[in-house]
Amino acid sequence: MYEVSIETGFSGAHMLRGYAGKCGQLHGHNWKVVITAASDRLDEVGMAIDFATVKEHAREVLSHVDHTYLNEVFPFTELNPTAENIARWVWEALVKKLPESPVEIVRIAVWESDTSCATFIPGEY
Repeated sequence: MYEVSIETGFSGAHMLRGYAGKCGQLHGHNWKVVITAASDRLDEVGMAIDFATVKEHAREVLSHVDHTYLNEVFPFTELNPTAENIARWVWEALVKKLPESPVEIVRIAVWESDTSCATFIPGEY
């Protein structure tokens, strides 16, 4: 099995509805997103997937939330824009961009600071 990871990010503000602490107030982050794809085979060039392909798909997905107030962007109008929910949303959007690929998106980590991240791993637990 081969894994390929890229790091990207976006800037966005949010507030957590129903949260009693500071994060219940409007605030922003420079979010870091680490996307990991896996494949059990390599293509004719020797790649599981081109880094550039993953980066392009990630840019397309994250362009919907970059420099926005996340609470006003669907599905975060209904879901709390937590790092956990953002990670799952990124995964769901990326999976749609690789429908017949031998590569699977196996992990999305969303960092809201240098020390705090949430990871979505499909099919785990």
